[in-house]
Amino acid sequence: MSEKVAFDQKHRHIINYNIGKYDQAVVKGKERLVHLEMARQRAHSIKHKVLAQLDKYLVEFETNFQRNGGRVIWATDAESAVNEIIHLLQKEKIDKVVKSKSMTTEEINLNQALEKKKIKVLETDLGEFIVQRAGEKPYHIVTPAMHKSKEDVAALYHDQFELPPNSSPEDITAFTRKYLRGAYKMAGAGITGANFLIADTGSVALTENEGNGLLTMAFPGLHIVVAGIEKIIPSLEDLDLFWPLLATHGTGQVMTAYNSILSGPAGNGKGPSQMVVILLDNGRTELLAKPRHRSALGCIRCGACLNVCPVYKNIGGYTYDTTYSGPIGSVITPHLKGMRDYNHLSFASTICGACTEVCPVKIPLHEMLLLNRNEAVKADVVSSSDKFLLKQSSRFLQSRKMLDMTQGGTKNMVIKYFVSKAWGSHRVMPEIAKKSFSQLWKEQQQKGED
Repeated sequence: MSEKVAFDQKHRHIINYNIGKYDQAVVKGKERLVHLEMARQRAHSIKHKVLAQLDKYLVEFETNFQRNGGRVIWATDAESAVNEIIHLLQKEKIDKVVKSKSMTTEEINLNQALEKKKIKVLETDLGEFIVQRAGEKPYHIVTPAMHKSKEDVAALYHDQFELPPNSSPEDITAFTRKYLRGAYKMAGAGITGANFLIADTGSVALTENEGNGLLTMAFPGLHIVVAGIEKIIPSLEDLDLFWPLLATHGTGQVMTAYNSILSGPAGNGKGPSQMVVILLDNGRTELLAKPRHRSALGCIRCGACLNVCPVYKNIGGYTYDTTYSGPIGSVITPHLKGMRDYNHLSFASTICGACTEVCPVKIPLHEMLLLNRNEAVKADVVSSSDKFLLKQSSRFLQSRKMLDMTQGGTKNMVIKYFVSKAWGSHRVMPEIAKKSFSQLWKEQQQKGED
């Protein structure tokens, strides 16, 4: 699929254009932060401290959240998380759910599981709503419909809702707003993710730009939060650092439009009477157990690394075949879903370091891609053809005698008929000179002696 998409000029134009708009906004947004490097270092230090004492902060969050009247459920994997959510909904006889944007619920394939149980799920984020109606998955961590042009969306709404085929973005937004209003009132439960879990107050922090998250949390009687165990931050005061960093690196905003802090169910009858947080592991402790890899869990899901990645900008999100795409996805997915099936993601990278440069919490992503490659080789999950090619090329390139053994014409023949197949049919292979530098040097020396 990656080969097909990489040479789809329309697709490349759409994602390059959309990412370009974000890049322009982010550049301006960063200029507003006077001490950006200091803020990044502070955020990195806080996340490092949390990950080193994650068990302590998780227990602190659970204790405080339960004191506020909420309930915490620990889920070791995707299956247990889904089963717990289904149990909660069936217990309350709920068959309609509204859901705010959440990559964690995508990770556990929650929508499909609920639909199988005849529980209707409606995405309320505009981008998520668009891809749900199209029968697709989110394309980008921050912008789910990044791969669609306004003409694509207008055609979808014409087909799904009989809107005029030339509907403007404003027309589509207004229609969607009206379409969703009734759903909030009819839903028995609202499901959200969490940008941050605050240990010292037992609170959930959620940030969004549309207000759909607020409605998802406010109208239904049951609010379910699905959050990875790594989302913890120590204190409420830390939000003054993380919220601006997230907004600036994600969309270029000083602050996202709507920022909510929830510390438990409503006590006055004007909101959800129940609030449950599902703390999801799903392979995160596997990553946590590796000291050189664990800083990847500090990711705040801003999407900045996707926007600068030359690979993502050309092949897009779906070719990764995983929930988290781009550099951060290539780093964490092999550990969350298995090195054998996903080690190729770490090899399909330029290692240019752009992702590391833009990360607001200073995750050394390009170094971790190399660590993953090393781990894949040690675990013997690299294909036999790759191992053979690397072994023989290393043997050949490290030997001056072998390099000088054949003329340039022979080497070019080997590259053309053997190496080019592994290197890719669309790449132009370099042409080796007829004589090596060593041979030319010897000839020059002989001329000097004569």
